Amino acid sequence: MADSWSAFLDDYVALHTTDPNERLHLGLLDGLDRLPDPSLEHAAKEADAARALLTRLEALPPTDDFEERLDRDLAHLTLRKRILWAEFTWGGRNTLQREPGAGDAVGEPLFLMMINDPRPAAERLGDITARLEQVPAFLDAMLARLDEPLERWRDIDVQAVEGLPGLFDTVRGWAAEEGWDSLDRLDAAIATASTALTAYCDALRAMPTTRDLHVGPEIAAQIVSAWGVDMSLSELHAMAKEYLARITADMEGLRDVLAPRYGLAADVSLAELHDVLNKKHAVALPDPDRLDSILEVYESEREKIRAFIKGNDLFPLPDQEDMKILPTPGFLQPQIPAGAMMAPPPLRDGVPTSVVYLTLVEDRLDSHTDLGIPMMMVHEGIPGHHLQLAWASLHPSFVRSTYDCPHHAEGWTTMLEDYIVDAGFEIAHADAARFSNLRDIARIGARVVIDLYFMTGDPAYLEVGVEFDRSSDDPFVRAGALLKAVTGFSEARAQAELNWYSARRGYPLSYLTGNHLVWGLKRDLEAKNGASTELDRAFHDVFLRSGNMPITMLRRVFDHRGML
Repeated sequence: MADSWSAFLDDYVALHTTDPNERLHLGLLDGLDRLPDPSLEHAAKEADAARALLTRLEALPPTDDFEERLDRDLAHLTLRKRILWAEFTWGGRNTLQREPGAGDAVGEPLFLMMINDPRPAAERLGDITARLEQVPAFLDAMLARLDEPLERWRDIDVQAVEGLPGLFDTVRGWAAEEGWDSLDRLDAAIATASTALTAYCDALRAMPTTRDLHVGPEIAAQIVSAWGVDMSLSELHAMAKEYLARITADMEGLRDVLAPRYGLAADVSLAELHDVLNKKHAVALPDPDRLDSILEVYESEREKIRAFIKGNDLFPLPDQEDMKILPTPGFLQPQIPAGAMMAPPPLRDGVPTSVVYLTLVEDRLDSHTDLGIPMMMVHEGIPGHHLQLAWASLHPSFVRSTYDCPHHAEGWTTMLEDYIVDAGFEIAHADAARFSNLRDIARIGARVVIDLYFMTGDPAYLEVGVEFDRSSDDPFVRAGALLKAVTGFSEARAQAELNWYSARRGYPLSYLTGNHLVWGLKRDLEAKNGASTELDRAFHDVFLRSGNMPITMLRRVFDHRGML
């Protein structure tokens, strides 16, 4: 019997719901009492399954259904990326051989089961305990797959693992508060896991490592394409260079206004002005003895933004949604420089709920100022990531609700950082806030060229008309010098940024790429329909309700609706 889209989709869903950590992120509530298989053999088996599905997809008979065609194209992209990630190599080894990942694989699911899992505590604690009991075998399998890991990634994982004891203590305290009747079993599992994790770190430190980060331009181009971005590496570089020149000119214009206002010399450097503004507008902690009291400031700003959105009816809001704002746990801090958002699990019934992490440590407090907090909440909350991904989680298509498209998500949020102010949202110290936000959002230009440099190894990608120290041959030192020159980030934040840039190839460049493509789409809509608040509302409605997809495909949706 001939294959069908429905039969294909059943097997596509099965492929994407076998990994227990992925099941948790998707919102499935069974099969969570085990750790994933980190072996090379398992990865090869899944790549073969993806390749077989891709062959079946390409052999399906054509369809006239517009929505199905979109889903087919998205499934095609997803399978291509899955195969590429499993198989590309550099220096004769693939990513799994280069990248240890015990800290995230062990820690993050435990944390999510604590804070964003609707099941009774006893069920969650049972799954957590079972996972902890499997840690020694999991670590043995991960060590067996590693072959000359990247030194930086080794250090990131060691730091993440060293943050796990605090998480284990929190789990144990929660279990005691719940009066869980298997505390002895949990205590034994924590002790066994902790011993195994210490031995794992010792083994990692003893391994030969490499500093060879670069995969080369050919694989870099394949990675960009697999993310659904139809731009060449040179086009991406040119876009970033033009963007940074424009942002710098805008900041220089604001400097002319701000320098006399703050009693500074007219030729004060942008970096010095930024430092003065950060100090002048440092957030006042509601409780000076508790860094996490800053969350109260974020919650207050969240409600202010929500009231503005509701009052102006600019964006569709789901009937129900929720967002938790929490300090970044220690094991995640190496890769969350300032803030991040965990999307609502798309396959879970009930209220779509996001988790926003804020990294609250002394050496990164300049990431949290009265000037920057409003835009952080616009970006991560409503109308940013939380709203967009809450709507995506409600989309009836499995393909579209689960598709990972960073330039769609980040393009939406970075567009909003401009739009929300133009739409009338009032920010205190508006000129200073705009300067500070421009200085911060300049990071998305630097991210493009650092991403390209990290992937290709070509330092010419770092040349964007910005003066910085080029003397080091270490790619992290050289890239860090550019990032700090562009943004004024502290050394600690810059290094945390570079950690995840290196590990999420093709993602860092998605911010500016998405911004460029989303604004391009909006301007094309305005060219045909005329700019108006009504068009804005229609644009937001279609964007949010269409699910996750590359902007090139989203254009097809607007065209199908007669808006382009």
